[in-house]
Amino acid sequence: MEYSAGTPIYLQVIRELQKKMIKGELKPGDKMPSNRELAVLYKVNQNTAARIYREMESEGYCYTKRGIGTFVSEEENMFENLKKEMAEEVLRNFMREMKDLGFQKDDIIFQVTDYKEEQE
Repeated sequence: MEYSAGTPIYLQVIRELQKKMIKGELKPGDKMPSNRELAVLYKVNQNTAARIYREMESEGYCYTKRGIGTFVSEEENMFENLKKEMAEEVLRNFMREMKDLGFQKDDIIFQVTDYKEEQE
């Protein structure tokens, strides 16, 4: 994973793990990598890995069983809500970029429709 300079690394890793949860790569109840494994996997130090899990646990995306490990939350509605939130963020960024290019809303809709038809 390549990190961007504008966002703290731990937040970027959290976002990546959330995407895996949304896509079903990490399913409700699945055991997540240990702190050490997470640190190696994402090339972060173990303190950062621990912070990632603390943040995710405080937001309800995972839970820890002492001495056993960290597991993906079994609250499936949470992931549907997260998917909607992430989609809205993508759309907001897209709309902002298109407006920065000088497009109006109707032009953007036309561009998206045209793109969709080309892809079919």
